[in-house]
Amino acid sequence: MLEVSNPAPRFTLPRDGGSEVSLDDLKGKAVVLFFYPRDDTPGCTKESIGFSQHLQAFADATTLVFGISKDPIPKHEKFIAKHDLTTPLLSDAESNTCEAYDVWKEKNMYGKKHWGIERSTFLIDAEGNIARIWRKVKVDGHVEEVLEAAKSL
Repeated sequence: MLEVSNPAPRFTLPRDGGSEVSLDDLKGKAVVLFFYPRDDTPGCTKESIGFSQHLQAFADATTLVFGISKDPIPKHEKFIAKHDLTTPLLSDAESNTCEAYDVWKEKNMYGKKHWGIERSTFLIDAEGNIARIWRKVKVDGHVEEVLEAAKSL
């Protein structure tokens, strides 16, 4: 289980627009990774819109923001276009990054068990260490809380 001050697990993932994002390339800046279950579901949409609306405030705090789900890039791009999102979205189709951050969990919905992403957010400092962890995130007020934490780094 990851804890605050642990080195953030490294990853390289494809992103919307056809490029890749590697944590190794982001050293020197703080990074927010928000893991969410699926594109275009109510909570995920609200969270993604919230991060997009505050993207400039995160940039002012020298913090980059990325959303991560298992959805493929074409689905991310439709999601971005439909909701005018500005937050980059990464695809972890193989769940390797989800597993490294311990967000790939067995869930129970209406008595049926299945595996999925537990909505979680990680704030990584400029040295590549985990500064804050939010698990089982409730969307309301979350983006603002993460932004305040980023400003305090």
